[in-house]
Amino acid sequence: MKLLVVGCGQCGGRLADEFAIMNKKARIQGNFDIVTNVLAVNTDVADLSGLMHIKPDYQHRILIGTKKTGGHGVGKMNEMGAEVARIDGDKIIESIRLTPKLSDTDAFLLIASAAGGTGSGSISVLTHLIKERFLDKPVYNMIVLPFKYEEATEERSIFNVGTCLKSSYLAADAIFLVDNQRYLKKNVPIRNNLAKINRMVVKPFYNMLSAGEEVNPKFIGSKVLDAGDIIQTLSGWSVIGYGRARVPHFMAEHFRDKSSQTQRGVQAMDEALADLSVKANPTEAKKALYLLTAPPGEMNMDLINDLSQTLKTMATEAVIRSGDYPRGQNSIIEVTVILSELVNSRKVMDYFGRAIEYINRARHRQSGVQYDQIGMAEAFKDIPSLL
Repeated sequence: MKLLVVGCGQCGGRLADEFAIMNKKARIQGNFDIVTNVLAVNTDVADLSGLMHIKPDYQHRILIGTKKTGGHGVGKMNEMGAEVARIDGDKIIESIRLTPKLSDTDAFLLIASAAGGTGSGSISVLTHLIKERFLDKPVYNMIVLPFKYEEATEERSIFNVGTCLKSSYLAADAIFLVDNQRYLKKNVPIRNNLAKINRMVVKPFYNMLSAGEEVNPKFIGSKVLDAGDIIQTLSGWSVIGYGRARVPHFMAEHFRDKSSQTQRGVQAMDEALADLSVKANPTEAKKALYLLTAPPGEMNMDLINDLSQTLKTMATEAVIRSGDYPRGQNSIIEVTVILSELVNSRKVMDYFGRAIEYINRARHRQSGVQYDQIGMAEAFKDIPSLL
């Protein structure tokens, strides 16, 4: 599957930079592309200057809102981020149209932090604009949720998260949720920590995108997981996970060895489900997908059957698609899992509820009237949309 990636704001731009690195890896290892273009959109000149792998010209690092911000950002005001995206959105559309391999693009992926200003405000607006201009390709969002310290110290961030999530849900075909807190390592310098988090967020996509683009016949799976399978799976709130396990480096001729090999595959599946980008209950997924990646000699039907049964046991309500990718490190079994169309993401519902509490407190400060708690359906209606 080939993506055209657009990073919105500082966080989105850095994650888009990781996708550019990933595509270089695909070219070196497999002589194919999994990304047709990578763009970064921002209102802050310094943030755009800090990127390392996205091309430095103005068609790839796109500065918007200079009349309003002077190139210094929107100061976490995501309404302003949405406004400048509406005004300067044609810059992004023009850069997309200039992509040499645009016709090869299977889908768009827009990335942003939910708690910020530029990315949080612009991602839904740009998603809506791209969907209007490119009707035949799905548009996905990846939304990064804030660290706990951001939630505790920056009250405004909760409001931004609520409005960003609602607006993206109304605009995008599917939304990958990413919880920064799940990747955080204590007592590590913040620069190294954030760089590692970004790599871990993007890593699960590599095998998933590569499997359907493989050109070497010996690495093409017996059941190829291609763009059509992924597109049919992705809908609404979605999460992605990646797990791996090492198997002994010998031919599994004895029945105990064969059993151990299968158990390691299930172990990789369990790890992928435990390390989902946002904690989620698999029973709440209506669609699911997994990809087994391993050297050809490590794959067998028993392993694939056990993986399918393991996922079906957990995601009981989901339509499950699967595939195999006979390429990877020796003695390593890798499993990538996507759970999609999550009907009741607790993390999202919690943010909606807290965003309403923020709105109610703001109303109380302004009018002195205390607002009662309301139901979640009403809460969703009460959260402003940035579209």
